[in-house]
Amino acid sequence: MSRADFYRKVYDVVAEIPTGKVTSYGAIARCLGVASGARMVGYALNSLIRDEQGGRYPAHRVVNRLGQLTGRAHFPGDSMRERLEQEGVEFSEEYTVNIEKHFWDPAEHL
Repeated sequence: MSRADFYRKVYDVVAEIPTGKVTSYGAIARCLGVASGARMVGYALNSLIRDEQGGRYPAHRVVNRLGQLTGRAHFPGDSMRERLEQEGVEFSEEYTVNIEKHFWDPAEHL
């Protein structure tokens, strides 16, 4: 699979994350059959955020396996957290989502 194909598949999964839910880089990678591809998912999302079309995808709903907003540096200000809060996502710490309550596993739903 080419990098462009992998990125497109990542974006397709991200587009399906429901409002009020989050998933992890690793869960997306496993769903796509690339168990060790969490870092590649991060690269795909970084590319997406810089793209003009990036606003069509809810990349703010992707967190690390612990629920931490590790991608927040790629969003202006504190907008990643703010967008999640607007969707009703609860936090257990300042930049850590209540992952047990809000986790969405793409492998179970797609």
